Amino acid sequence: MRAVREALAGFRRTPLLCALSIGAVGLSLVILGLFGLVAHNVGGAIGDVERRVEVVGYLLDDAGPEQVRAARRELEALPAVESVRYVSKDEALERARRDLVEFSDVYGELRVNPLPASFHLRLREGFRTPETVSETAGTLAAYPFIEEARFGDEWVERLFALRSAAAAVALALGGGFALVAVLLIVTTVRMAVLARGEEIEIMQIVGAREGYIQRPFLLEGALTGLAGGLLALGVTRLAYVFFPARFAAVESLVWLPHPWTAAGVAAAAALGLLAAAFSVHREVGRAYGPS
Repeated sequence: MRAVREALAGFRRTPLLCALSIGAVGLSLVILGLFGLVAHNVGGAIGDVERRVEVVGYLLDDAGPEQVRAARRELEALPAVESVRYVSKDEALERARRDLVEFSDVYGELRVNPLPASFHLRLREGFRTPETVSETAGTLAAYPFIEEARFGDEWVERLFALRSAAAAVALALGGGFALVAVLLIVTTVRMAVLARGEEIEIMQIVGAREGYIQRPFLLEGALTGLAGGLLALGVTRLAYVFFPARFAAVESLVWLPHPWTAAGVAAAAALGLLAAAFSVHREVGRAYGPS
């Protein structure tokens, strides 16, 4: 309890310094939080496109119902396949009339339905790679009653290249922002400790032990990090609410997962604690000698 009282008293004795420390910590984490918000939404957008990747097989008109049912069961049993949807010739024509309104007159005059029935295969998460998509298309095309299997190979290649590039950029920029945030937090807490060097010297003169001196500063460092983390979380949340309301292009922003936000605030508190421990140990060590 003494450490808690001393830590809170430290905030009261130097309110401006504490406010500046919390603000500096919060600012460094806001940048990281905004980057995380953008990266999370970009990754989610790419993931949504990936989930729409499908392999389509067009059936010959003479494919029998039993052949179709047997093939569907076999395709659904494939490890990579999440779902198999069969679209009949009539359903294909109805969809064309609905989606291609500009050609509705043409479809209305048709006496024979020219559109083929088709299988639409969605792949499971973890199997949506260009190699697996191509392999699944080959399996589908091997059926004798499948006239053609398509999956947009060039488009799939570009999609997964984009995902790889986005992951590399996120790792590089995220790592850089995280490193800057760590350095700023450590420097800020260290400066706050150094500014109270006289207080540490007085406690040493009256014979206080190293652990007795350190504990309030450790708690103060942790609270500074925690407050800065919460401040950054609040500012990031305000940005998340403000921008979709002002700009239609970002109206579908998704908030960060709760484990991410909790981990970020906890990491800020831990960094504040570690920075204080390092700084106070060095200051105390000057009087007590090397440990």
